Amino acid sequence: MEYILSVPEIVQSLPTGWTQWAGAIGGAILVGLTGVLPLWVVPAKVGGSSSGPGNDDNLKYLLAFAVGGLLGDVFLHLLPETYQHMIDSGDEGGAGRIGVAVLTGILTFLVLEKVLEISNPETNEELREKENKKIVGYLNLFANCTDNLLHGLAVGTSFLSSFRLGVTTTAAILLHEIPHEFGDFAILLKSGFDRWEAAKAQISTALVGLLGALLALAFESNNDLETLLMYILPFTAGGFLNIALVSVVPELMEEKRPGPALGQFICVIGGIVAMSLLTMV
Repeated sequence: MEYILSVPEIVQSLPTGWTQWAGAIGGAILVGLTGVLPLWVVPAKVGGSSSGPGNDDNLKYLLAFAVGGLLGDVFLHLLPETYQHMIDSGDEGGAGRIGVAVLTGILTFLVLEKVLEISNPETNEELREKENKKIVGYLNLFANCTDNLLHGLAVGTSFLSSFRLGVTTTAAILLHEIPHEFGDFAILLKSGFDRWEAAKAQISTALVGLLGALLALAFESNNDLETLLMYILPFTAGGFLNIALVSVVPELMEEKRPGPALGQFICVIGGIVAMSLLTMV
């Protein structure tokens, strides 16, 4: 994530060659394909319709890891990157705008969730509850779309600078995405998606990453791109905060057994540590 706004300045006089386009598009697709990795690694019984108490616990451990990953992403990647760019650009009034963008992200996701629940036309209470349960999954996918847009922009911008930097940036984002995708997969399973639906939904968000790469390649200058990122980064951070603290943590707080509760807390710490280690890459 540290590559999103800190890519070296692009030499605007250089033409965009086919290797840059191929590298950027290939890198964006590769990052997007990490969404299917949990399908192969997470046991089939976890989150399935026939899950027993043990597998329900395993799903909650994954959800706890997702919370840690989201919090680590927000406070160790997205916000530090945004504030560092503000400092580098000398924008003294940017801190307030960053705060507003974070709040906008939080409130947008809160309002979207409530509007989708209220506007559900289903009259059967059981079906209505099942459909409303999926809303958190859809909101998580929306947040992932903005996150993947950032990744695509980062990959495209870095390949414009040099092919070597593009490969390095793609590798760094891949390392960042792998733990993130496991958390996203758990949130989708918790929201009522089956395993294949969750995998297909995650792959569909990869198209937004590809769009980001194409936008970066099409930009004549990176000035407008950086201005756009200054708002997308904190907005995405607000969305992740809402999903982690409003949609997932309340369910984890219902755990009354000391052992599983401690295990979930350790998984939250594990998610944060995983994101912290990635800042060293």
